[in-house]
Amino acid sequence: MKNNSDTNLKIKKWQKKMFWMMWITYASFYLLRVNISIAMPSIMSEFGLTKTNMGVVLTSLFFAYAVGQFINGQLGDKLNSRRIITIGLIVSAILNIIFGFSAGALVLMAVLWGLNGYFQSMGWGPTVKAKANWFPKKIRGKISGRLGTSYIIGGALSWLLAGTIVKYMNWRFTFFIPAAICIILAIHWYIRARNAPEEVGLPSLEEQEQGIESSEVKKDHHIGFKETLKITLLNPYVWFAGFALFGLNIVRYGFMSWAPTYMFEEQSATISLAAYKAIAFPVAGGLGAIFAGWASDNLFKHRRAPIAFIMLLLLALFCYLYRIVPGENWIISLVILLFIGFFTFGPHILLVAAIPADLGSRKAASSVTGFIDAMGYVGASLTGVGTGYLIDKFSWNAAFGFWIFGAILAAIMITFVWKYELKKV
Repeated sequence: MKNNSDTNLKIKKWQKKMFWMMWITYASFYLLRVNISIAMPSIMSEFGLTKTNMGVVLTSLFFAYAVGQFINGQLGDKLNSRRIITIGLIVSAILNIIFGFSAGALVLMAVLWGLNGYFQSMGWGPTVKAKANWFPKKIRGKISGRLGTSYIIGGALSWLLAGTIVKYMNWRFTFFIPAAICIILAIHWYIRARNAPEEVGLPSLEEQEQGIESSEVKKDHHIGFKETLKITLLNPYVWFAGFALFGLNIVRYGFMSWAPTYMFEEQSATISLAAYKAIAFPVAGGLGAIFAGWASDNLFKHRRAPIAFIMLLLLALFCYLYRIVPGENWIISLVILLFIGFFTFGPHILLVAAIPADLGSRKAASSVTGFIDAMGYVGASLTGVGTGYLIDKFSWNAAFGFWIFGAILAAIMITFVWKYELKKV
């Protein structure tokens, strides 16, 4: 019993350590991704670029991220999470530094930001893989919700950092300073992280469930690309989850990319104030992610789709309310924005963390995550240039209509996943 008790203590210690390393490391990816939202008004002003121009730059990241998610999702199951996450974060940091020097040359900006998107895609799939290796299904919803706060708060911290930088320094430093921070964090991850319990002489999840004691150091076994591709591409419910994320990312990145500009133009906020106000969106989203993960485990017996469906319908409603509230009513506007963040990131974390691990098991968790996230970023790519074009050619009303459509589409798609979950009960 003593040995079993010691093993459980070691497992819990490593789970805690790995959770916080995954949280901090993945949060740092967002310092190198959403910082452009704060820099955009200054870039457009300095170089005479239109919203459609900047939309092309945003879309280049989203499109390359979608391609990269599929490729790197598969590689995340084959290669170890420790290595692939380190490479992605360091190269993304270098690309941010180069981007800071190249702004104004539209084609070069689009190419660099697209490359940034590809290396950014080395982050999430391998992170979900590591999470699936370290945490069993019975607490997967809860851990997914907590882990999801990493990219939500990472986005908020990115806006806070970039908003502060642009207030006191040249906008180019919104790319330089985060890059320096992330290179340090990437090195920290590589030195301290481990891919699975068996790599540190602890029993695997399967052995833990069977009560098997093991102190043998082993590599995390890969089931083969043929199997991971089969699990990913031939399961219709993986596709339904992907289309749900496609719709949701239209809303999510519509707000993440354009909310500061909307506040600046329509609500008469300064650029730095818009950055600070926009933080309400991801901060409330963190609470939404925690709630959705908890509710799926405790209220819906490990089923993710019911709570996601409810939150998506409410998201469509609050997107409509946000547009019709006058900008001078900033308190009501801020409260509505809080609800939008809450109802965006709740279903999002279920679609990119809990559902992929449920559908793909821990052996194909990265592959299924990569595929679903890839489809989501096709939606994000549409909202990049699509939203910019709609605002330039029509109005902000058209942009909000586009985002509401995305939320409703996601709600419809998640009903098919709900049907699958009912079959499994």
